Amino acid sequence: MKNKTVAAWLAFVGGPIGLHRFYLHGFGDWLGWALPIPTAIGVYGISRVQQYGLDDPWSWVLIPLLGFNIAGCALMAIIYGLMTREKWNARFNRSSPQDSRAGSTNWFTIFAVALSLLIGTTVLMASFVYSFQKYFEYQVDEGRKISQ
Repeated sequence: MKNKTVAAWLAFVGGPIGLHRFYLHGFGDWLGWALPIPTAIGVYGISRVQQYGLDDPWSWVLIPLLGFNIAGCALMAIIYGLMTREKWNARFNRSSPQDSRAGSTNWFTIFAVALSLLIGTTVLMASFVYSFQKYFEYQVDEGRKISQ
């Protein structure tokens, strides 16, 4: 029996390393194994910022991968948490009755959805802002070099 609340929390907390995919689909899920790749690349972008400073162009590209991955996993937590009991059980608990308790929503599920909405939106917008700000600053600096 796959519990909706557990899946929502795993998507929110451990989604960027694929924990929710392994919980729902098993260790043979290729997407679960692929999720840590953009997470690791984004963490590498953060280490580049620490090593080379904020003006490193590669970090402008690498860090948003982590942000988009976290936001996508937060979106999956929201989808899991808001899925109806019947749809959840039909999709992930096929051998159980449609009204099985594993697909029910409780306060822990709602709390996971609310936190996922808050954190996922914040991370997504921060990723956009960081990349676009650094890109436009770079363009302005290049424009000044050309005009001089």
